[in-house]
Amino acid sequence: MGEETNDREDGFEIGLYTFGDTANGTEGNAVHRKVKEIVEAARLADEAGLDVFGIGEHHRHDMVASSPPVILAAIAQATKRIKLVSATTVLSTADPVKVFQDFSTVDLLSDGRAEIIAGRGAFVESFPLFGYELNDYNELFAEKIELLLRLNEQSDATWSGRYRSALDRSPITPRPLQQKLPVWIGVGGTPESAVRAGRLGTGMSLAILGGDPARFKPFADLYRRAGIEAGHRERDLKVAVATHGYVAKTTEQAVREFYPHYMHYFGTLMRERGQRFGMTPQELEMMAAPNMALAVGNPEQIAEKILYQHEQFGHVRYMAQIDIGGQSLSHIARAIELLATEVAPIVRRELAKRKTAR
Repeated sequence: MGEETNDREDGFEIGLYTFGDTANGTEGNAVHRKVKEIVEAARLADEAGLDVFGIGEHHRHDMVASSPPVILAAIAQATKRIKLVSATTVLSTADPVKVFQDFSTVDLLSDGRAEIIAGRGAFVESFPLFGYELNDYNELFAEKIELLLRLNEQSDATWSGRYRSALDRSPITPRPLQQKLPVWIGVGGTPESAVRAGRLGTGMSLAILGGDPARFKPFADLYRRAGIEAGHRERDLKVAVATHGYVAKTTEQAVREFYPHYMHYFGTLMRERGQRFGMTPQELEMMAAPNMALAVGNPEQIAEKILYQHEQFGHVRYMAQIDIGGQSLSHIARAIELLATEVAPIVRRELAKRKTAR
C-alpha cells in the first residue's frame, strides 16, 4: 500500500473547490465547456503549487458536477501532485460501497491523491432523484458514514443496516493505493455534525459562507472534545475551512469581477425559494471585511482573512470556491496564480512565525 502524498512540511494546505457552476444552465455548449474548464483549472492549480482541488456533487441544470469521481479521474491524468477531493459527496443518497470503489479507483489513477468529504447535502435534489425520503435525512447519513468508514478498514466486509442490503464477507474492491482513503465530514450549521465527525475520528470540513467565522469556533471545540472523548488522538483530528472567494490584484478589481457572478448565484437560489436577493458592490465589499467569511479582495486581504480564521480554528486546510456564478476561466486562472504565488507565501510565512513564537 502507498502512503499519503503531498503532505506539506509546514502542515497547512491551500486549495480550491468547484460545483461546476455554468451560470447558463444547459444552454449551448455551456456544460461541455465547463467540464473541460474544470480539468484545466485543476491543471493550473497543480502547476502553480496549490495543494488541494475539490469538486462538489450537485444535481442541477446549472451545475455540471453530478459525478465528481469521474471528473477527478480525468484530473488525475492531467495533474501530478495536487490532492483530489469531493466537496462534498452527498452520502445520504449514495451507496457507500460504490462511493468507496469510485474513490479508490481515483486514488489508483492519481498515485494516492484521493480523498472524500462526505456530507448530508445543502441541496436536496438528490433525494427524489435517487428515491430517498427527505424525512430520513439524518438517519441516512448516520448509517452510511459508518458503513463507508467500515469499508475503509475491511477488504471483505460484513455489515447490516436499514437502508441498503446486508454485506456478508463481501469483497470490497479495488482497494486504494493509500493505506486508507482520508475521509472528512462536511459540516455546515449543526453542532451535531461536528460531534459526529469527532466521535468517528474523521476530519471536519467547515463550510463558512457568510458572517464572522468566529461564530463557528464552538463547532471546532465540540469536534475536538468529542474526538478526544472517543479515544482519538488530538493530532489526528483535522479541521478544514471552505469559503466563497475571489482574489485579484486590487480590492476594486476583485469586487468588480466577482460581484455580478455572486449576484447571479444567490439571486438564482433565492428566487427558487421565493425570496429576493440584492446588494450593492459596496455592500459586498463590507461583507468581505477581515473578520468576515467572504474572501474577496487583494492577496494581502485574503491572507489576512485566512490567518484570522486560523486563530479561531487552528485548521490545516483552506479551500476557496473562486468560480462561483460561472466566473470565466481567464479570471479563475489569474486568481489561481495569485492564490499560489502571493497569498500562500504570506500565510505560510506568518504561520511559521507563530509556531516559532510558541
